[in-house]
Formats: sequence, C-alpha cells, structure tokens
Amino acid sequence: MLDTHAGNPPDNDNWHTDVTFIETPPMGSVLYARQLPPVGGDTLWSNMVAAYRGLSDRLQRFLDGLAASHDFAKSFPPDRFAGPAEQAQWQQTRARHPPVIHPVVRTDPTTGEKCLFVNSGFTTHIVDLPRAESDAVLGLLFQHVAKPEFTCRHRWRVNDVGFCDNRCTQHYALADYLPHRRVMHRATIIGERPV
Repeated sequence: MLDTHAGNPPDNDNWHTDVTFIETPPMGSVLYARQLPPVGGDTLWSNMVAAYRGLSDRLQRFLDGLAASHDFAKSFPPDRFAGPAEQAQWQQTRARHPPVIHPVVRTDPTTGEKCLFVNSGFTTHIVDLPRAESDAVLGLLFQHVAKPEFTCRHRWRVNDVGFCDNRCTQHYALADYLPHRRVMHRATIIGERPV
C-alpha cells in the first residue's frame, strides 16, 4: 500500500523505473486507486522505446553496449531514511542490495525492441565512462526521457486499475495534492535480468 499524505509525504515524484537496483527488476506493476485527493495525484508514464528511437543514430550506437550502475541509496539516502531508529534496518537493506550493473540500452524480451534503461531514481553512473562524461550523458538522457513526445498522463479515479511494463517505461507520480491523502495499492510482477 502506498499511502501518502502530509505526515508521510510522497518520495517518488521523479522519473524512475521501479526497483532497478536489483539483479532482476520487476517486469511490471499493477496499481489500484483506493483513495484520491480532490485534485491532483496523476501519474505520468514515459515510453523508453520511443525515447531510444528519438535519439540520433550516432548516439544510439554510442549507448549500445554501455552499462550503468543502479543503487538503492540514490533514492533512499541514509540521511533521509536511516535516522537513529532505522539505522540498522537501512544497513541490512543496503547489505542485501549493493549496486548492480545493467545495460544502458536493453532489449524488450516481448517485442525485441531496444529501449533506454537508465533512470534518475536509481542510476548513478555509466561504468564505461569517466565520471564527468557519465554525468553529462546521464543528464542528457534524464532530460530526454521527460520530453512530452514520449509521455502520457493518467488522471486517476477511485477504483481505477493501471498496469505498467517496467521493462520499457518510466513513471512520475505527481506530488501536487498535499495536504490531501492518496492511497494506491501496488502489486509487483517478478521480472528477469535485463539484456
């Protein structure tokens, strides 16, 4: 259950793909809208196949074969999520989930199409590049995937059910409804190692 309100503010109001910090990120998610604010709380999705196609041929060729590190601590930093009471739990989670390496461009196992597989929520750097070059390339890609040409917006209604394919999309849950409450139920579908 994702229950956000003034006492538990949202923390996923950025472009991201769920749980890419594990070896086998989820294939997808099913969302069910239980309680919604009177206004706001929409979700945006971005199509990573379209975003990849929207790059120049030269940039596509440059990115193909590169790999990037994904780290849970980027979205769950200890200074925010590991106060004195949570320190041990955060350390255990960190030990279970060290950074993992995934391709920058993955192939969708269903369609065979190439798509970008980096996100500002968990991707820290491209391992094949010096840090300054990695930061520049990732900055360009993070900005690129947010272009309206690649996105759609869903205005939730109570009892709506939505499915997203985590392998070829990113999403952004708008945090524009506080102090009101938004309650979503999420079921996560097991995935495979990106290739």
